[in-house]
Amino acid sequence: MFGNARRAISAYQKVGVDAAIEVADPHRLILLLFAGAQAAIGNARAAMQQQQVASKGEAISKAIDIISNGLKVSLDLEQGGEVAERLDALYDYLVVRLLRANLDNDLRALEEVAALLEEIHGAWRGISPKAAQQAVA
Repeated sequence: MFGNARRAISAYQKVGVDAAIEVADPHRLILLLFAGAQAAIGNARAAMQQQQVASKGEAISKAIDIISNGLKVSLDLEQGGEVAERLDALYDYLVVRLLRANLDNDLRALEEVAALLEEIHGAWRGISPKAAQQAVA
């Protein structure tokens, strides 16, 4: 009985995330990517502390995927100038730190990545889509 309820809740949550993605503007999508990466790092942290090697690896892989194939790919290096170039390099650094965290069971590396992501995420939250559109116009 509870197994079905858990599946229903999981399906509901997935639909909620999928629906949020479908209606999100580009600014909101970036916010969702940051939140997803931070959640994956939190899961990796918990798995590392509980010595769940497989779960830790899956969570770190998910964070790497979000950073590499979400945040990094969304950068416009031609129009973004120095800021985009620096973010590109920072995302590469974060991926390397996550790989080290996975290989060495390095909780400090996870914390470093989480802190850096939170700093960028906070800055991104501070940018309203209207202000960004006005800056482009």
